[in-house]
Amino acid sequence: MENFKLTNAITIPKIGFGTYKAGNGNCEKAVIDAINSGYTYFDTAAFYKNESDIAKAIKNSNVKREDLIIASKVWREDLGYDETMKAFEKSLKELNTDYLDVYLIHWPKENPNDINWKQKNIETWKAMEELYKLGRIKVIGVSNYLPHHLINLMDTCEIKPMVNQIELHIGYLQKTALDFCVKNDILVQAWSPLGRGRVLNEESLKEMAEKYGKTVPQLCIRFLYQLGIMPIIKSSSICRMKENLDIFDFSIERDDMYYLMCLPQIGWSGEHPDRQRVYFD
Repeated sequence: MENFKLTNAITIPKIGFGTYKAGNGNCEKAVIDAINSGYTYFDTAAFYKNESDIAKAIKNSNVKREDLIIASKVWREDLGYDETMKAFEKSLKELNTDYLDVYLIHWPKENPNDINWKQKNIETWKAMEELYKLGRIKVIGVSNYLPHHLINLMDTCEIKPMVNQIELHIGYLQKTALDFCVKNDILVQAWSPLGRGRVLNEESLKEMAEKYGKTVPQLCIRFLYQLGIMPIIKSSSICRMKENLDIFDFSIERDDMYYLMCLPQIGWSGEHPDRQRVYFD
């Protein structure tokens, strides 16, 4: 699998495996299946409560820990210097490892009304920078950050965020945030790259996927790849795990890319860092 190179010269795969509610509750099996299917990047978080399952999967797989890239996140209720340090140590214990390849701040605010979020972020990032300098984290970054959240960090930080993981998919491109990250050499990762499955029902995407001899998920993943975005994908089916990696043998034509970029909103999760969650049926 091809790799992205980050600003600190670390390379990571162009597709990662997401573990949130992975395997319909059997995360350990899902991760082992994903390893056997060719994935090396695994995305988790303290909030997912599956870090210990991932540790078991690695132990019971035929792959060495150092051959995998494990990413976790500090939860929004643990923002702050001391809280982040404690959360990091807890994640290490759960994952049965003495370092993390990637560590992200999960959300910029504890809640949309958090008036102290700017200072909490600065203190949290200071802890991240210290852990990075000690070699206990190889890559530091954020998740669900929009430009104004990133600017707050970048105005005071010593080390700029290397990664920003946000909801991104056909029908929800967040172009302002994407362009800001590209301009500042921050790799964008896409969570929910299939729009929680809602995108898959679009007839125009079915027709376009057929044109390229691919599935709609493969079209969606390839679309993000061509924009320089790293999709974080999950599946409980080994067949689909392998299928989702098979996107490097075709290219979406220019006009089709523009068409996909200009589709109206489809499949937004309702999650937003500055607003209360919007619920959909």
